[in-house]
Amino acid sequence: MATQQRVLKILVEAVDTLTADFDLIEFLHRLSVRCVELLSADAVGMMIVDQHGELQLIAASDERTRLLELFALQHDQGPCVRCYHSGEAQLNINLTSSAVTADFGPFAARAREGGFVVTHALPMKLRREVIGAVNLFDTRLHHLSDSDIQIGQAIADVATIAILQQRTIEQGYAEKAQLQAALSNRVIIEQAKGILSERQNLGLDDTFDAMRALARHRGLRVTELARQITEGTFDGDITSA
Repeated sequence: MATQQRVLKILVEAVDTLTADFDLIEFLHRLSVRCVELLSADAVGMMIVDQHGELQLIAASDERTRLLELFALQHDQGPCVRCYHSGEAQLNINLTSSAVTADFGPFAARAREGGFVVTHALPMKLRREVIGAVNLFDTRLHHLSDSDIQIGQAIADVATIAILQQRTIEQGYAEKAQLQAALSNRVIIEQAKGILSERQNLGLDDTFDAMRALARHRGLRVTELARQITEGTFDGDITSA
C-alpha cells in the first residue's frame, strides 16, 4: 500500500507540473530520480529522438549514468537503443553474461566498469509512436518484478505525455524543433555545470543539484540560469539557495 501511495503521489505531482510554462528538462530529471526511488534502481537515463531521427540523451539521474548513456549513443548500441528501435521493453539483461550482451559487448563492458550488472529499457511511446526509451541500471543481480515493470512503464508513459504535451502547447514551432530546442538546452546546462563545478570545486552531480535549487529560489528555469552562467551574466553564489 505504501508503494501504491508513493506512485500515486508522484503521478499527481507530474500531472500538476504539466502547465503551459513548465521546464521539460527539470521535469524529466525529476522523473528519473523518482524512478530510482520507486524501483530501488541505482540509476536511470532517458533518451528521446531528435528532429533528424537520432537518439539523444535528455535526462539522467546522475553523472555516471549520463556518461554511460552517451557512450551507448556514440556506439549506437545497448538495450535502450534496441528498445527504441523495436518499441519493446528489454528486461532483466545480465550485463555480466557474454551470451546475453553479444550484440553490445563494448557497452556492457563500460556499464560493468561503472559497477552495473543488470539493465532494463522501457519504451517511451504512445500507441505506435515511439519517441525514446528509459534505461534502468542496477548494481545488484536481481530481476524486476511484474509490479516494478508496471511502475517503470507508467513513469515512461508520463514522460512521453509530457513531451507530447510540450509539442501541443507550443504550436508555433514544428514538433521536432521543440525537441531539438530541449536537447540544445541540455548542452547549455552541461556547459554551465562544467563552469560551476570548476569554479566552486564541486562534483558535477552536486553542482546540478545546486543549480536546480537556485533556479527554483529565483523563479527561473534551469535552462535560464544555465544560460546566465555560460554568458557570464550570473551574479551570486550557486550554493546560496
